[in-house]
Amino acid sequence: MTENGAAPGLSAAEVAERVRDGRVNDVPTRSSRSVGEIVRANVFTFFNGLMGTLFLVVLVVGPLQDALFGFIVIANAAIGIVQELRAKHTLDSLAVVGESRPAVRRDGRTARVAQHEIVLGDLIELGPGDKAPVDGTVTEADSLEMDESLLTGEADPVVKRPDDAILSGSFVTSGGGAFTATRVGREAYAARLADEASRFTLVHSELRTGIGRILRYCVGIMIPAALGLILSQLLVERADVREAIRRMVAGIVVMVPEGLVLITSVAFAVGVVRLGRRQCLVQELPAIEGLARVDTVCLDKTGTLTEGGMDLAELHALGGTSEECARRVLGALGAADRRPNASLRAIADACPPPPDGLRAADTLPFSSARKYSGAVLTGGDGGGTWLLGAPDVLLPEGHPQLVETERLNARGLRVLLLAATDRALDAPADARRHPPEPAALVVLEQRVRPEAAATLRYFADQGVAAKIVSGDNAVSVGAVAARLGVPGADHPVDARTLPDPDEEDDNGDGTAAVERATVLGRVTPEQKRALIHALRARGHTVAMTGDGVNDALALKDADIGVAMGSGSEATRAVAQIVLMDDDFTTLPSVVAEGRRVIGNIERVAGLFLTKTVYSVVMAVAVICTAVPYPFLPRHLTLLSALTIGIPAFFLALAPNTERARPRFVRRVLRIAVPFGLIAGVATYTVYLLARGHYEGRTDGALRAETSAATLTLFLITLWVVVIIARPLTWWRVLLVAAMGAAFLLVMAVPWLQRFFELRLAGWFLPWTAVGVAVVACVLLEVTVLVRRARARGRGE
Repeated sequence: MTENGAAPGLSAAEVAERVRDGRVNDVPTRSSRSVGEIVRANVFTFFNGLMGTLFLVVLVVGPLQDALFGFIVIANAAIGIVQELRAKHTLDSLAVVGESRPAVRRDGRTARVAQHEIVLGDLIELGPGDKAPVDGTVTEADSLEMDESLLTGEADPVVKRPDDAILSGSFVTSGGGAFTATRVGREAYAARLADEASRFTLVHSELRTGIGRILRYCVGIMIPAALGLILSQLLVERADVREAIRRMVAGIVVMVPEGLVLITSVAFAVGVVRLGRRQCLVQELPAIEGLARVDTVCLDKTGTLTEGGMDLAELHALGGTSEECARRVLGALGAADRRPNASLRAIADACPPPPDGLRAADTLPFSSARKYSGAVLTGGDGGGTWLLGAPDVLLPEGHPQLVETERLNARGLRVLLLAATDRALDAPADARRHPPEPAALVVLEQRVRPEAAATLRYFADQGVAAKIVSGDNAVSVGAVAARLGVPGADHPVDARTLPDPDEEDDNGDGTAAVERATVLGRVTPEQKRALIHALRARGHTVAMTGDGVNDALALKDADIGVAMGSGSEATRAVAQIVLMDDDFTTLPSVVAEGRRVIGNIERVAGLFLTKTVYSVVMAVAVICTAVPYPFLPRHLTLLSALTIGIPAFFLALAPNTERARPRFVRRVLRIAVPFGLIAGVATYTVYLLARGHYEGRTDGALRAETSAATLTLFLITLWVVVIIARPLTWWRVLLVAAMGAAFLLVMAVPWLQRFFELRLAGWFLPWTAVGVAVVACVLLEVTVLVRRARARGRGE
C-alpha cells in the first residue's frame, strides 16, 4: 500500500516480466487501411481485371498503340495508391497525436502510458470522461459511475463498486476510481473497438452507394452488348480475325467507367490530406460527405462555443455566511476533487485550500444528470455537508435567490449555488420538501471563442440551422448565443419544460417543439440524445459537436459527430471528426470539402456515364447494321484521355460550394443518358455517311471513315466537358482549350497521325462532321435547358 492507503500497482520488475511474456495490450489502433489493403483495393478490382485481360489480348493481336488503355489503367491505379498513402500518413500522424494515454499506477506512482504499453494486472486510474482501454475489475471506487451504452445500448449510468467488472469501451460519467486489467490485447473487447474506431473507410456513403449502383447498371448493359459486338465483328471481319478482335476490344473498353471509382477515391483522399493540414482528424471518410449534407447542427456551448476555461468573476455571500467562510468552503471543495471540471478548476484557482485543516471526509462528484456535486467537510470552521450546483435545481421554484440568478444569467454569466444541507450527501436533491440553505452565489465568466461568431454566420449563410444545446441555465446560454448573433437567442428554452419528443402526441408537439427551439438550456445527456432522434425523425441530417462526456451519447447517435481534441476520450471515440486543435473555424472547411467532393464527383460521373451510353449506342448500331466497329482501341484511348480522364481529374479536385442534394444517381443519369444518346447517334451517322462517301476506295478508306467519326465524337464530348465544367472560370476555359489543342496536334503532326491512324481525307466529310457535331451540341444545350426547367418545376 502507498502512504494514503491506495494500492501501489505493479512494480517495474512485474511489468518487465509481463512484457517478456507477451501479456501486453498489443492490439494496434488502426487509423487507416494498411498498405497492402490500399494496393489491393486499387489494383484487384473487377474493372481492372477486365481491362487487364483485354490489354493482354491486344498485345497478342495488335500493335502497342492499341494497348495504350492498359498503361492508363496502371497510371490510374498508381495515382489512387499514392493519394491514399498520403491520406494514410496524414491520418496515422493525427491519430497518434489524438490517442489517449491512460493513467497507470506503478510502484505507487501514477504515470501516463500509451495504450499498447498496458500489461495484464496493471492498475488503471479513471476519472470523468475516461474510457476503459481494457477489461478489468474495480479495485477502488469513489462514487464511480460508468456509461456502458456503447456496449449494451442502455443509457443509464451503472454504479461501480470494488470487485465489479469493467468492460473496455465503457466510460466514466461521474466519480473516479481504479481497476485492475484482467484481459488485454485481442482478448479484450477493446480489440474489436480499436479495429472499428478511427478507421479509413469508404462504406456507408450515399455517394459510394450511388456509384456502386451506377457500376451495376453498366455491367448489366455491358455484358450483352459486348457479346453481341464480339460475334458481329468476327462475322464482319472473318477475313481478318486480328482486326476483328482489335475493334471488338475497342467497343468493350470504352464501355468501362473504370476511372469513376478511382476519381472518387482520389477526391476523398485529397480531402483527408487537406483537412489533416488543418489538424482535423477524419476518423470515417464518408464524414466529409456527410457533413456537407447536414442541414442542422447542434452545438454544445461549453467547450465548443466557449473555451474550456472559466474565471471566478463574483462571489455573493448569502444569509449568515460570510464571504471569507464561503471562500474557505469553496477552497476545500476544490481541493477535494482530484479531477475537477472546468467550473471547479476556476473556483479552485481563485480559492486556495484553507490552511486550518478543513478537509473533505466524503465527496459526491459532479454529474451532468444531477447538476450538482457535494462534500462532507470536517476539521475546521465551515464543517458540514455542502452542495455546489445549479441554483434552479437545488432551490424550489419561486425562491428569491433565483431572481438574482436570472439577472446574472441574462448577462451571459454562469451561476452556481453553494448551499448547506442537513441531508445525507447521496440523498436525491428535493428542492421542494428539503431545500438546502443558500450560502453564496458563485458567478463564473465564460470565455467565448473569438472565431465562433464567424462560423455560425457561415452556417446561416449556407442554410444550415444551428441549435445551441447546453446543460447550463437557459437564460445564460441565451445570453452567450445572443453575443454570437444566433437567431432566436432572445427566446431560450428550458429543456425541462419541453414535452418528451419520444412520446409526442397526435399533433406531433414533441418533435415540433424541438425543431422550433434554437437555444436550449438545462438539457440532460438523455435529452440531447432524444433531441437528435427527434430531429432525424423529422427528416433532418444532423451534426452534433461537443467535448464533454455528457455529449458522447448524442455524438454517437447523430449523423455526424464532431468532437474537440481536448475533450473527453469518450467523445473522441464515438465522433467521426475530431478537431485536434479545438479550432471551431475548421468546421466550414470540412463542409466545403464535403461539397467539393459531392459536387465534383457528380460532375465527373456525368462524363464517365456519357461515355458508357454512347459506346453502348454505337455497339448496338454496329450489331444491327453488321459493319466494322468505327474505332480502334487507340482512338478511344485518345478520346477518353482528352474528354474524360484529364478533365475529370482537374474538375474532381476543384473548389465547389454547391449544396449537396439527394438522389445522386437519378440526377447523373438524367444528364448522361440524353448526352450519350445524342453523341452516339451523331457519331454513328457521320460514320455511315463516311462509309457511303468513301465506298469503293481501298486506299485508307477505313482510316478516313474512322477519322471523321473520331472528329465528330471529340467535338461533341468536348462540349459535354464545357457544359459540365460550368461556370467557366479562367482555368476551366484553359483546360478545355488545352484539350482542343492536343487533339488538333494529333490531327496535324504526321507521326502522330501515323501513331493513332487518324487522317482526314478531303474537305466534304471533315466539314460534314463539324456540321453534325454543331447540331448535336445545340441539342445538348436544349437538353440542359429542358432539364433545368423540369428541375425548377419539381422545386429542386
